[in-house]
Amino acid sequence: MNRIGFIVSSALVVLVVLSSMLFVVDQRQFGVVYALGQIKEVITEPGLNIKLPPPFQNVSYIDKRLLTLDSNDAEPLLTAEKQRVVIDWYVRWRITQPTEYIRNVGLDENAGASQLSRVVRNAFQEEINKRTVKELLSLKREALMADVKREVLEKVRGAKPWGIDVIDVRVTRVDYVEAITESVYRRMEAERRRVANELRSTGAAEGEKIRADADRQREVTIANAYRDAQKTKGEGDGEAARIYGEAFGRDPQFAQFYRSLEAYKASFNRKSDVLVLDPAQSDFFKALRSSNVGGGAAPAAPRKAPEPRR
Repeated sequence: MNRIGFIVSSALVVLVVLSSMLFVVDQRQFGVVYALGQIKEVITEPGLNIKLPPPFQNVSYIDKRLLTLDSNDAEPLLTAEKQRVVIDWYVRWRITQPTEYIRNVGLDENAGASQLSRVVRNAFQEEINKRTVKELLSLKREALMADVKREVLEKVRGAKPWGIDVIDVRVTRVDYVEAITESVYRRMEAERRRVANELRSTGAAEGEKIRADADRQREVTIANAYRDAQKTKGEGDGEAARIYGEAFGRDPQFAQFYRSLEAYKASFNRKSDVLVLDPAQSDFFKALRSSNVGGGAAPAAPRKAPEPRR
């Protein structure tokens, strides 16, 4: 039994040792083998590999993918005209030489990101100091990003290379600091209010002008209509007078009688009206007496019809 237990224990120990000697490198990583704290080998190809068991050799992994570094510093930068602006940017970078990276930067990606962030910010500060706000917001922004990338590459490829490659540098936002932004908004609001008031005043003046012109046209139209109405009325009165004169000229006595009737009709326009007349002096009653209206007298001899006018 002791022999079997010894064999089983030995087999377990061998398995543990073998498992500590085997390691797998993923296609997204570099495998760095250390021997007593020194870099012994860098494995760039994915697959199963063998090393000495700890503590003789150890292995660590570094990401070989394309990494993104975003800005996390809201401290404003000064432009050429001494304006304080805040920019947001990001950098795409990757580790290309693990040995140089570990020796000059650090053991993981966070160390490289921290140092690269400072280098990028300094490059932005230097380039923004040469440009105005208008240039930062115009098409010259591309030139700014190209210059920043060039300076960063010069830094990471200097006397002590970082073992990294900077693929791209991009600016996502350029804005004034909050205090200046509020001031700009207030000036914009005041300018818009001034323009609005100016437009309202112009509109009111145009409205008064249109109303005055409409009133003038109304008065002219009413005056013309009144003139035409009076002209038409005068022509109608003249034509009526001509017709009355022509009709009454044929029988003056009837005309006088008819006019008396019209006069009495106009006088008695209410039931309460009372008119006291002397039948002997009234032309109306004289006309009644001279006619056969209710008198029983013989009818008067017929008159000769007046000759028609030529």
